[in-house]
Amino acid sequence: MSDRHISQHFETLAIHAGNTADPQTGAVVPPIYQVSTYKQDGVGGLRGGYEYSRSANPTRTALEENLAALEGGRRGLAFASGLAAEDCLLRTLLRPGDHVVIPNDAYGGTFRLFAKVATRWGVEWSVADTSDPAAVRAALTPQTRAVWVETPSNPLLGITDIAAVAQVARDAGARLVVDNTFATPYLQQPLALGADVVVHSLTKYMGGHSDVVGGALIVGDPELGEELAFHQNAMGAIAGPFDSWLVLRGTKTLAVRMDRHSENATKVAEMLSRHARVTSVLYPGLPEHPGHEVAAKQMKAFGGMVSFRVEGGEEAAVEVCNRANVFTLGESLGGVESLIEHPGRMTHASAAGSALEVPADLVRLSVGIENVDDLLADLKQALG
Repeated sequence: MSDRHISQHFETLAIHAGNTADPQTGAVVPPIYQVSTYKQDGVGGLRGGYEYSRSANPTRTALEENLAALEGGRRGLAFASGLAAEDCLLRTLLRPGDHVVIPNDAYGGTFRLFAKVATRWGVEWSVADTSDPAAVRAALTPQTRAVWVETPSNPLLGITDIAAVAQVARDAGARLVVDNTFATPYLQQPLALGADVVVHSLTKYMGGHSDVVGGALIVGDPELGEELAFHQNAMGAIAGPFDSWLVLRGTKTLAVRMDRHSENATKVAEMLSRHARVTSVLYPGLPEHPGHEVAAKQMKAFGGMVSFRVEGGEEAAVEVCNRANVFTLGESLGGVESLIEHPGRMTHASAAGSALEVPADLVRLSVGIENVDDLLADLKQALG
């Protein structure tokens, strides 16, 4: 029976999709096929379609089938990093002279890819507040081929109505790309809401243990999937077998982890919203968040990312980061351990001086799955 028909319930798919028992031994965990090439049964006689591990590897295939099932897509592709996935997508969808609408709040690495790499290749881009479909429509040009969205966004936790912006993109003949890294497919299903492509940094919640770097693209259109697979093979930035195995292990517990991340983050956000030194809390789970209603409509829960601004400006924000103990000062996010960082000096330094520059007094938290009382106590002492 096909993995696609095992179940429609996310938690069951996460454990079983792509995870076929080894036919030789019955091992319930797919092996790590640490191999570069494969014996052929005569010239052109490939076993299972495998000839060279840049083109395909059984461990990576298992992960890609799992990712497609979790996002409700027809094709999943795994890459060496999230930016490798984005680069493959851009070079598949775009040609010199094409235009992309990007959000005014996006991951610094994504902005750098557009501003410093794609621009030199002749791709034009403009910035829009993607939480406002009218602003996205106004940013479109006759050359627009893609609209890029992060929701929740990084690091300001903005929310975009995926279905509404999908309609705007569709009306313009453009594809909608949604970076679903913060939400994960457990909390949000962009393809079901009209998106054409879902992007993931597998490094984050999908892997979930801060021990692997990876990226993914998932699509609902098989023809686009074939085009992306061609470029994935031609360009070569594929996920290795051990990295694929680590992410596949991580997705099995994604649902239970995201439940705990979301529960802890909600309590952290509520405490911060009452703290005298905090001037603003950015978390879509709070009723006062401007995107709360949209997030509640398109997300199962509100995720584990919280950002906040502190009185005293940049130096005060940096000091909060330095004083934390349970929260580890570090870049990245989505692991079981809680992380704290200063986006302006760390993850989003590449956006300094641009329309995507983040506030200097901003602190970003990746709320882990520790005991929430320990997390609350640590933040209180860090705030002073």
